Amino acid sequence: MSESDLPVPSIPNARDAVRALRPSQIREVANAGFGVDDVLPFWFGESDRVTPAFIRDAASAALAAGATFYTHNLGIAPLRAALAGYVSDLHGATSAEHIAVTSAGVNALMLAAQLVVGAGDRVVAVTPLWPNLVEIPKILGAHVETVALGYGERGWQLELEQLLAALTPGTKMLLINSPNNPTGWVMSRDEQRAVLAHCRRHGIWIVADEVYERLYYADASADATGVPSRTAPSFLDLATRDERVICVNSFSKAWLMTGWRLGWIVAPAALMDDLGKLVEYNTSCAPAFIQQAGIAAIEQGERFTQELVRDLKASRDHLVRALGTVPGVDVKTPPGAMYLFFSMPGASRSLELCKAMVRDVGLGVAPGSAFGPQGEGFVRWCYACDTARLDAGVERLKRFLAEHATAQ
Repeated sequence: MSESDLPVPSIPNARDAVRALRPSQIREVANAGFGVDDVLPFWFGESDRVTPAFIRDAASAALAAGATFYTHNLGIAPLRAALAGYVSDLHGATSAEHIAVTSAGVNALMLAAQLVVGAGDRVVAVTPLWPNLVEIPKILGAHVETVALGYGERGWQLELEQLLAALTPGTKMLLINSPNNPTGWVMSRDEQRAVLAHCRRHGIWIVADEVYERLYYADASADATGVPSRTAPSFLDLATRDERVICVNSFSKAWLMTGWRLGWIVAPAALMDDLGKLVEYNTSCAPAFIQQAGIAAIEQGERFTQELVRDLKASRDHLVRALGTVPGVDVKTPPGAMYLFFSMPGASRSLELCKAMVRDVGLGVAPGSAFGPQGEGFVRWCYACDTARLDAGVERLKRFLAEHATAQ
């Protein structure tokens, strides 16, 4: 048989579940900015400030000391102990045997999903939502259904009865992100209590993405002493450490460590041996010198985090006031996270709108559709920067709306 008689090979493709994953629309908007000389980027979820020096110095010292080798799958003992103390301080007694260190919060989410869901399992997620949470179970072959937050005069609110009705017997996992990316919505203690009781009755796992828990601004949370809470309501405040609750967190937001890729999981101790196996087959371990930086963040960073939260609250309030002066913009003040998720003229086709804004006036915000169909009609603006930069962005938004109103 000659080579010309051989069958033509088919085009190699990834498996169907992977090919069906949504690409990042935020990246699509950013790509539209290539070639634009002057862009103000508010599209990604990170501050424009660098990681504090005391954290960077700890990593440098660890590197200089030769901390370049493999570590325990679940993290070095001093970091697990530091995290146990930190979690205990915020949410009640937690031991190191319930803590696993991960290579970023998103890695923690993947590991949590791998622990409890597989092909054909039913997962429920509250949306609008950072797309990684919705797509990760799909990689594993799970079926994801969504329950949408409602939007009104009080901003974004959970339709609790709708969520409970969706959590039918046989549901394997509930995904909750509070404080929420993109809306800034925060689940109340009473809502968490009702959801936890319902999931207990039906044996449903709760995977709580609490990466933004420290970015919480609700003064109404002050206790009897008048001191505001240092953290948003958490399932860790209500659940025992050995029931079907997995809480995911990250160093990225509270200590400005987005590029470091370091996170952690709080989970039942009975899961830890299997979780260690999954870490081995995903990343083996988080880098040793980065874990040392994590210890510095935990042990030395509380004052920094509290100052960061005050700065973010001031930036949030400033941007809400500024956007309130823009005709056609409907913005509410969210109690948590680092974003405003608001409606504006043209947002019913938010991807096209955001591409046009970055091309025409160099304003980079994220399209609401990036966070699922329930986010269409809105755009997300990350306010983790100084107020002068926010003001410049608002002026560009006004210019864009004026130019397009004239064109119409």
